[in-house]
Amino acid sequence: MELLQKLEILADAAKYDAACTSSGLNRSGRPGTIGSTTQCGCCHSFSADGRCISLLKVLMTNVCVYDCQYCVNRRSNDLPRAAFTPRELCELTMGFYRRNYIEGLFLSSAVLRDPDYTTEQMIQCLRLLREEYRFGGYIHAKAIPGADPLLTQQLGLLADRLSVNIELPSAQSLALLAPDKKKQAILAPMKQIRDGITVSKQELKIYRHAPRFAPAGQSTQMIVGATGESDRQILALTQGLYRTYRLKRVFYSAYMPVSNSPLLPAPQGFQPPLLREHRLYQADWLLRFYHFQAEEILDENQPYLDPRLDPKCGWALRHLEHFPVEVNRADYETLLRVPGIGVKSARRILAARRFGPLNFLGLKQLGVVLKRAQYFITCSGRMERGLRVSQDGLLRHLVALETPNLAQPEWEQLSLFSVGGAS
Repeated sequence: MELLQKLEILADAAKYDAACTSSGLNRSGRPGTIGSTTQCGCCHSFSADGRCISLLKVLMTNVCVYDCQYCVNRRSNDLPRAAFTPRELCELTMGFYRRNYIEGLFLSSAVLRDPDYTTEQMIQCLRLLREEYRFGGYIHAKAIPGADPLLTQQLGLLADRLSVNIELPSAQSLALLAPDKKKQAILAPMKQIRDGITVSKQELKIYRHAPRFAPAGQSTQMIVGATGESDRQILALTQGLYRTYRLKRVFYSAYMPVSNSPLLPAPQGFQPPLLREHRLYQADWLLRFYHFQAEEILDENQPYLDPRLDPKCGWALRHLEHFPVEVNRADYETLLRVPGIGVKSARRILAARRFGPLNFLGLKQLGVVLKRAQYFITCSGRMERGLRVSQDGLLRHLVALETPNLAQPEWEQLSLFSVGGAS
């Protein structure tokens, strides 16, 4: 099989893996090496400085011994199969990098033969890149559950970031749809990576040239919509993963109908829950940056996020007893709870009010989104002039603000080699 054919098959097979994130570290180029790594976005994302960063996102192979019902690469699926040799993938990566097509590599794989053999192939590829080709760019690698811990350790010493996909939000769903995979087999490498990162940081304090283990941390991905778990269950799991394994990110992937299995939603007429995925990312942001707890965002009476509202507005509407907030006296934690006030604008408010009281015009200049915030704040004890809104009216107003952002065309998972794609 020609190398380009392999690339077409294995790049297309990798498109369902969403756990692709920014590098999270800085590593400048060194004499005799090629490439460097900076703290920016990746894989068709935009970084804070406006740059569009891209990775070669590809599988080592799509030949798999597992038969996970939700996976397009499952053993029972009839599709073209291919596998890169470590040398072939290195040549592709370096060729693309030299042409400025990519800024790094995102390497995952189906399980060929067994987890150990698959991990060995990935290690061989990364070792060639790092040692023979002297590649210093960003590498994100997928750790394979069930592989020997020594192999996972070697992989982490070669990659900048590791990830282990948790796949589904519950052990029951995993047992139903992926009987070859076990919850503990997935969590074990997560724990190993967490501990390895901690040890590596301690060693670097003693000896600055000590080898670095997964210096950009670890992430994971779970599929949303393939099984019946509620948003409340998903957010509780997410919170537990952040606390227990100190993950950098949890990614949510809306289920795409790739199987006719009776255990999954019927593909006829099925719409991937992309809006639900979007709301989960917003709720995840509240967990990571706004000091919310999962049990605050959703509870037994409301186990699902309201698709009409972003989760922060939804929480505020259910807890109007906490509002309005006086911006000239409220502390940082309280300001973060106000819809329309973000992390940066909250810090700006704290800095600006030391020089005098703030008014609504000043808040707008500080970056506060007054279209939302005006209903939940006062300035020097006064609300915005002429503002009189009931609770029902407030709901209608916030929903109306969201609607233009949600009126999008139907999205489709695209192939790197799609015919007629945007140029």
